[in-house]
Amino acid sequence: MADVVIQPKHFLSDKVEHFTESVIRDMTRQAMLYGAVNLAQGFPDFPAPAEIKRAAQDAIAADVNQYAITWGAKNLRNAIARQMHEWQGIPVDPETQITVCCGSTEAMISTLLAVCNKGDQVVIFEPFYENYGPDAILSGAKPVFVKLRPPATSDGEWTFDEHELRQAFQSRASGSQTKAIILNTPNNPTGKVFSRKELELIRDLCVEFNVLAITDEIYEHILYEGAQHISIASLEGMAERTVTINGLSKSYSVTGWRVGWTVAPPTITNAIRKVHDFLTVGAPAPLQEAGAVALGLSADYYRSLAEGYRARRDRLMPALAEAGLRCFRPRGAYYVMTDISAFAFSNDVEFTKYLVKEIGVAAVPGSSFYHDPRDGAQQVRFAFCKKDATLDDAARRLKKLNQR
Repeated sequence: MADVVIQPKHFLSDKVEHFTESVIRDMTRQAMLYGAVNLAQGFPDFPAPAEIKRAAQDAIAADVNQYAITWGAKNLRNAIARQMHEWQGIPVDPETQITVCCGSTEAMISTLLAVCNKGDQVVIFEPFYENYGPDAILSGAKPVFVKLRPPATSDGEWTFDEHELRQAFQSRASGSQTKAIILNTPNNPTGKVFSRKELELIRDLCVEFNVLAITDEIYEHILYEGAQHISIASLEGMAERTVTINGLSKSYSVTGWRVGWTVAPPTITNAIRKVHDFLTVGAPAPLQEAGAVALGLSADYYRSLAEGYRARRDRLMPALAEAGLRCFRPRGAYYVMTDISAFAFSNDVEFTKYLVKEIGVAAVPGSSFYHDPRDGAQQVRFAFCKKDATLDDAARRLKKLNQR
């Protein structure tokens, strides 16, 4: 009998060759390794509101410990619908338009898997939250990037070119067409809050080219200097072509609870629910009940939330500037993007390695937010969702940058 030749088998999906593990979460591990102050990953180091924690404890004590309805506990869905109407004037049917997921991260990948076919193009503004590119690839789509350009002055706005955005909508690769645009406002990492004029431009392109808007609004309540958050779904012509993604993590300081959601037209919601069911079955039941309580907090809570983060921003930014970094003032979210070109480092990765090991402060290299790492090679992101004592400790350490 002839010898059987066994061909080597490639066990890995080709998809995973196109992206790395999270750089942000790796920087948290680096902070722990070197005993650095963690200004990299966007999670608070201060307590969540007491009433929300009590609500979670009460739900567990009341034996809310089994599966909720796959697409979300009724109390939470009702609260989401109520808040969407109160804050943005958007009517939502909690029975047919809401899917509760395991965080906004799962909400995004569930949405992309539900709406994208192989080769569909997805427009993404960059710098972008690092999950968006890999999410598009995992769903079989092709990401198409449009640049947000940093302002000329520290107090200026990040801007995009209307012609470039139109080209992205028009582009067709190998017969594919643009299926969706991912919009994150307030934006991570830049802190940009998209204006009504910008949203109307995006709306007009979505209508003209029959494109879906997938909008990540996780930082909707964290706004500064009178900036206004506008859900693109509230604009004329967009209710039927928008998936709005949000969650508990940022507004209520519970990033580890992993409760997020999508709001979409019924047909799209039905597709998202199918994907969500087989990805995770459902979000944590007792934490969904606590989420319903969270969404019922008064307007005073959100004013205090934004003011607290504004004070933290204004506490950290002078320390960054004094250390020699050029800061771009955010209008929303809780990150500061900086320019490090005043330092003699070849790129952002080398700078952040030095920063975490020798200075004792962890930040995120800007290249992780770009398709082409060279575009972010002189940018670094700092998170200021930390206690005053943490920010002051970071400020003391950053002074050593001037002594190198």
